[in-house]
Amino acid sequence: MKRIILMVVRLFFMAPVWFFKIWSWGRNDRHTEKEKFELLRHVTTRANRAGRVTIEPHGLENLPEEPGYVMFPNHQGLFDVLGFLETSPQPFTVVMKKEVENVILLKQVRVLLKAQCMDREDIRDSLRVINRMTEEVKAGRNYLIFPEGTRSRNGNHLLDFKGGSFKSAVNARCPIVPVAVIDSYQAFDTHSVRPVTVKLHYLPPLVWEEYQGMRTKEIAALVKARIEAVIAQNA
Repeated sequence: MKRIILMVVRLFFMAPVWFFKIWSWGRNDRHTEKEKFELLRHVTTRANRAGRVTIEPHGLENLPEEPGYVMFPNHQGLFDVLGFLETSPQPFTVVMKKEVENVILLKQVRVLLKAQCMDREDIRDSLRVINRMTEEVKAGRNYLIFPEGTRSRNGNHLLDFKGGSFKSAVNARCPIVPVAVIDSYQAFDTHSVRPVTVKLHYLPPLVWEEYQGMRTKEIAALVKARIEAVIAQNA
C-alpha cells in the first residue's frame, strides 16, 4: 500500500489525466487494440518508475511471433500484471477474478483490455469464460491467466496449478507460455518502498504437438515444474 501511495504522490498531476484517458478509450472503439495496449504500457512504465520498481525481463525471444497464445505465470501479488504490461511486446488481455470486477481503476483497465472476469465458485460462469477465451485465442488474441487461481502469499513459493485453467489453451490448441515471476510480491505485498527489481522469465512455449493427449492436470504439473526450476536458479 505504501508503494501505491508513493506512485500516486509522485504522479499526482498526471494520474487524473491518465485515468480519464483510460476510461474514455475503453468506452469506444476509435482506437485499435494495439493503441490501447500502448497507452497502458506507457502509464504502467511511468508508474513503475515512480514506485521505484525495475522490471527485468528475460526470454522475450521465446514468445511466439504469431499472436494467439496464452501465458501462464505464477501469481505472487497485486503487482504481477504491471510487470507484464511493461515488458510484453504484444498486446494481451487477462482473466480476472469476479471480486475485483468493479474496483476503481481495475474496472477501467478491464474495459480497456476487454478482459474476462470469472466467478470461481460458479461452474457455468467458468465454462462461459473458457469458451470465450478459446474463441478469442483462435482468432489471434493473447491471454494471461494465473493457474494458481490466487496469489500464493508466500513469496517465491508456488501453490498448485489448477488443471482447469489450461482448458482454453488445450481447446484452442495454442502455444502455452510458462512465465516465472520472481520477487513481484515485494512491490505491493510488503510495507516497504525501497527499490525493488522484479524478474520475469518467459520460458519456451509448449506447442500443441508437445501436449496433445495430456490431461490438463498433467500439463499444469509440467508448467509448474518448469517455472519452479527457473525460480530455484534465479531467486
